Parts: sequence; structure tokens; C-alpha cells
Amino acid sequence: MNIDHIEAFVYVFLLGSINRASEALYLTQPSVSARIQTLERELNTKLFNREGKQLSLSDKGKQFLPYAQKILQTYQEAKLHLQKNTVVHTELNVACAPSVAAHLVPDMLVQFRNEFPDVSVRILTGHSNEVLEKVVNKEVEFGIARSVTHPNIESVLFHADPIELFVNPGHHLIGKEKVKLEDVYSEPLIFFEHGSIDWLMIYGLFKSKRLNPNIILEVDSMETAKQMVLVGIGISFLPESCALEELRQKKLYKIPITDKPPLARDIELIFLKGEERSPFLDFFINYNHLSTKL
Repeated sequence: MNIDHIEAFVYVFLLGSINRASEALYLTQPSVSARIQTLERELNTKLFNREGKQLSLSDKGKQFLPYAQKILQTYQEAKLHLQKNTVVHTELNVACAPSVAAHLVPDMLVQFRNEFPDVSVRILTGHSNEVLEKVVNKEVEFGIARSVTHPNIESVLFHADPIELFVNPGHHLIGKEKVKLEDVYSEPLIFFEHGSIDWLMIYGLFKSKRLNPNIILEVDSMETAKQMVLVGIGISFLPESCALEELRQKKLYKIPITDKPPLARDIELIFLKGEERSPFLDFFINYNHLSTKL
């Protein structure tokens, strides 16, 4: 049984599609499909149910999943251990957006410190174009940012952050069955980062239904938008990662919308082409795709 085939199976499950798995693994879609098919032949069973472009685990796939994850984690732990014993680097410099630094990086750094206790970490924050600039200028070893394009940059998906509607406690939409966009557009809406990819995606939701959203407030950051929702000024579509703590404390509530297509804020790891990769880059890739989703 080939470790690459098991890796393809786990990535397809975690990322929800062969397309996303191929991007994360730097493979073509046919290559990922071939690895899944070879694994299925070796196990003499179907691991996925295929309905058009939709993939879901079969019953046998669900049984195999925990074993596959354990095999892959054990392999990666061994790899990290060997890297830890041979790496001479004592410092890691990373650039990322403030929201990434606040919500996605802290838990990961706990594990990083366990794996590399002698490595000091320096995190620089800035908007995606500033993160790109720091990577290109070799001020940092790699960056974590929204999708960027540059001829000297390679990237891999780091995190697909779902964008959902959040309201404060007591809002009348909490508990309502089958909330649709037409139930939301007239509510007092708070938008963030006017003209950004996120702003355009959220605004486009309403325009696709020929609805004019009742935007009562626009702010320059998702954190500010969240605070406005917390005090009851309005409701807002936000990346889920920025509201996890408030969800746990029941200070905010997530409202499922039945006719909203899946929206996600794609965050990527970016690094220079043709340069020696940071010995710590694989840790960030593997931690996010496995440890945070098991």
C-alpha cells in the first residue's frame, strides 16, 4: 500500500473534492483520481460514492478513514522528527494577515513549539499585498495570505474558511427553519473591506437573487464588523474562524441559509519559486490539512 495513495484519499475527504486535493498536493486531477482508484483496487472496495461531481465516503470508506489518518499522521510525525533532528535553522520568519495571525496561527504555534522547541518565531502582519512583498523581498521564509498572483511565487491552499451569517443572541432568525436570502436582505447588514474579494462574494449573493441588501454600515475589517454584531447594531457575513470563540460562548449565533451556495475565504501559503523551501513549511501544510480537521 503506497503512502501517496493514502494521502490522496485523506486529502480528498478533508478538502471535499478531487480538484481541491490536486491543488493542495501539486498534482493533476487525473493523478489524484488514479491514486484513489489504485487504492480502491488494493482494498477491493469502493471508498467514495460518486454522484456526478459530488463525492462522499462510502460505508467502507468511513471504516477505512481512521486507519488512513493514523497511517498518514504517523508517517508525518516520523518525518517531522527526522527534520527536527537535522535542521540547523533556529529562527522562523513568517508574514500573514492580522486575522490569520489572530485566529488560525495561535493553536498551530502550540504544536510547532512542541515539535521545534529551539526555534524562535517572528510573525509580521500586513494585508495580502504586503505579505507578498515580504516574501518576494526574502524578508520572510513564507507567507500566509489571500490568493495572490506573482510570476515568482508558488502557493498551496492553507485553509478554506467558510463565510457564514452571524447574529447576536435574541435575534429573530435564530431557530427559524429554512432561512433564505430573501429573509436576510432587508435586515440591517454590516459589510467589511469594501471592494475586496470577500465583499464582492457576499454582495454577489444578493445580486444573484436580484435582491438589494440593506447595508447600514461598512467597516474596514472583519474584526470591527464582528464587534458591531456583538453590540446589536446589525448582522454580518463573516469568516467562521474569526467567530469561533464567540460561538463557543454563545455570544454569536450562526444562521444556515438554505439557498446560499458554499462560500469560503481561501487562505494560501505562498513562497518563492526556485528557492530552497523552508524546512518548516511542510509542518504548516500538514498541520492545517490534518490536525485541525480530524
